[in-house]
Amino acid sequence: MRDIRIETIEPRHATALEQLQRACFPTLADSELMNARHFRNHCRLFPEGNFVALTEERVIGLGSGFLTDFDFDDAQHNFQEIIDGGWYSQHDPAGDWYYGGDISVHPDWRRRGVGSRLYAARKGIVRQLNRRGIVAGGLIPGFAAHKQAMTPQDYVDKVVQGQLRDNTLSFQLGRGFVVRGLLRDYIEDEASDNWATLIVWHNPDYRAV
Repeated sequence: MRDIRIETIEPRHATALEQLQRACFPTLADSELMNARHFRNHCRLFPEGNFVALTEERVIGLGSGFLTDFDFDDAQHNFQEIIDGGWYSQHDPAGDWYYGGDISVHPDWRRRGVGSRLYAARKGIVRQLNRRGIVAGGLIPGFAAHKQAMTPQDYVDKVVQGQLRDNTLSFQLGRGFVVRGLLRDYIEDEASDNWATLIVWHNPDYRAV
């Protein structure tokens, strides 16, 4: 296998990252996808917290996000409002939480450890910056096949209990995330029937200052 490198995002990656979005999320509406201009903006706002996976010089994965003070008492939100249409304008360098905007791996490179390394890079910057942890909206792309038989909550409960496997949520649970609730109308995605889970990873090394 060719070497896979995880590096921080640079403007030269922007066009390839736009192409990666389209390859990774064919069921998403165009309005939900980020483009090259968004990625160049991420380079300006928070380059150390946005990552690309490379093999030789080919972009095969992305882990993007920003820092914010997330309000768990008012947790309902949708993807576009929190990422401001992909611009990450809510980034606050002093924010306590890393909001995970996107983890994506090219279909040709899935199940080769790329996603795990991108999650590890996120955790690394959270530890380095001494932030409380990572919060994100995690899609449940396996739900559409079950939506006539059970509610979104029933589906998520079964995945958490190991009775069902969801390609996205099961992977995230395996990376140490926990489910804190459901997000309705989070994103326009047929596979998830527009639902997502609110997932959280707590930084075990966090120290209050």
